Amino acid sequence: MGTTPFTGSPEELDLRRADSLAREIFSDIATKWALLIIETLGERTLRFSELRDEVEGISHKMLTQNLRMLERNGLIERRVYPTVPPRVEYTLTEPGLALRATVDGMCDWTHRYLGHIEASRRRFGT
Repeated sequence: MGTTPFTGSPEELDLRRADSLAREIFSDIATKWALLIIETLGERTLRFSELRDEVEGISHKMLTQNLRMLERNGLIERRVYPTVPPRVEYTLTEPGLALRATVDGMCDWTHRYLGHIEASRRRFGT
């Protein structure tokens, strides 16, 4: 599966515009659950129940909504096997793997600056 170049207008890519497609996509993927799902999947293929078990604190409903959104945006592939009960697996697509590199960077940043952020919060009083 190759990446399809964007052929829309520059306005659709402008994050500063309220009606931009880029802002809509950014809004979809810049959530804690989406980022955690992307990080958890990594280069693996996981079933729904495995994802739910690994992403601590996510509800069935939130996992379902986020998986559908990630699939809609072409970041994950959902594969259904015709068994009883049905077996459904999720894996990152090429764009999803590329986004994972950014998510990994955010995780690295968090580990690097966690102590600084905690100290700042204590000074701030929260």
